[in-house]
Amino acid sequence: MPSPVLELRDATVVKNDRRILDSLTLTIGVGEHTAIIGPNGAGKSALVSLLTHDDRPLRHEDGSPSVLVFGEDRWNVFDLKAQLGIVSADLHHRFVLGNNEGRVSAEAAVLSGFLATQGILRYGAVTQEMRHRAAEALARMGVAHLSKRRLDEMSTGEARRVLLARALVTAPRALILDEPTTGLDLVARHDFTERVRQVARAGTTLILITHHIEEIVPEIQRIILVGHGKIAASGSTREILTSARISALFDAPIALEEEDGYYYARPTKEKV
Repeated sequence: MPSPVLELRDATVVKNDRRILDSLTLTIGVGEHTAIIGPNGAGKSALVSLLTHDDRPLRHEDGSPSVLVFGEDRWNVFDLKAQLGIVSADLHHRFVLGNNEGRVSAEAAVLSGFLATQGILRYGAVTQEMRHRAAEALARMGVAHLSKRRLDEMSTGEARRVLLARALVTAPRALILDEPTTGLDLVARHDFTERVRQVARAGTTLILITHHIEEIVPEIQRIILVGHGKIAASGSTREILTSARISALFDAPIALEEEDGYYYARPTKEKV
């Protein structure tokens, strides 16, 4: 049986003398498409940072690990990032506005996924095989015709699909989506979401971090609610996505409706 994508054992993260995550224990298995939901400041991003090893938790007194990713507590960060495809609004911002080499083309952005850089391609590091796989990834996301165009010359939706191609070019074991549809219009959001659904159905474990209920695709069957650095609830989509639970999480009356496997939230004046 494969090791879980992520296993937290009483994991605590402290920043500026404040507990961002407080004694979290959870497991996300391979193939267990999961959404992590919570309001801004709930600790969702800190949880992702544990997964990517960008943050480290407090050490246990007995020396036992509190974070395991694919069964390992120690990773070379470059090796780990090849196993985790990541798309976020923050990553989009950095690629579109430029980096150390200036604004980059779609092809360069996707190739940089092999090197765990932000569009920077080291001389001699890119092989023909990498270029072939990058072209395939761009085609899979429907943006092959934009391979030579810079990301800042594209629509937001096109650039976001390029970053999805970048996330998938290494054939990662898990795809991490952190508020992935921020800035997308209705059509671009639908297109992006449909491509994410295809990735999930193809077998890549999907982990979605969001505070937008409507981003949760039907393939996601596990929901984790996070509030004030703690897990408020965890379970199946149907069990957890209720008006009462979401209202309590966001501390406001919210009504949930379900249609064709999607859930939609709307604030209401009445308690639910």
